[in-house]
Amino acid sequence: MTVSRRTVLGTLAALPLTQTRAAAPPVTTTTMKETPRMYGLIGKMRATPGQRNALIAILLEGTTAMPGCLAYIIAKDKQDADAIWITETWDTQDNHKASLTLPSVQAAIKQARPMIAGFGERFETEPIGGQGLPNN
Repeated sequence: MTVSRRTVLGTLAALPLTQTRAAAPPVTTTTMKETPRMYGLIGKMRATPGQRNALIAILLEGTTAMPGCLAYIIAKDKQDADAIWITETWDTQDNHKASLTLPSVQAAIKQARPMIAGFGERFETEPIGGQGLPNN
């Protein structure tokens, strides 16, 4: 028996209609509350050869007091001896942008710049919650 592509696509398209779902409560403007969205950033940074630990120390020291920062995590890349990953969670994107103007952050950037060989992947996210984060 041969099944045509059209039959397969039609069957797949109909699957959501056959699923039994629990009825969702009605959404009204009186029950919905607009909350600010958290902002997340995950980025890879490459240190100049042999400078990864020094770069990490500078970044950790210069990023301790940043208003709105819920998490600032630096991790060593296990595959690349010169790479680090920085994972940031902020209460708002505006506070992330404002942090870049803080004197301590500016000083860390200035001190770290000669040790930075480049940047890799960069992902912006919208954190929803989790261990240590507020529930939105």
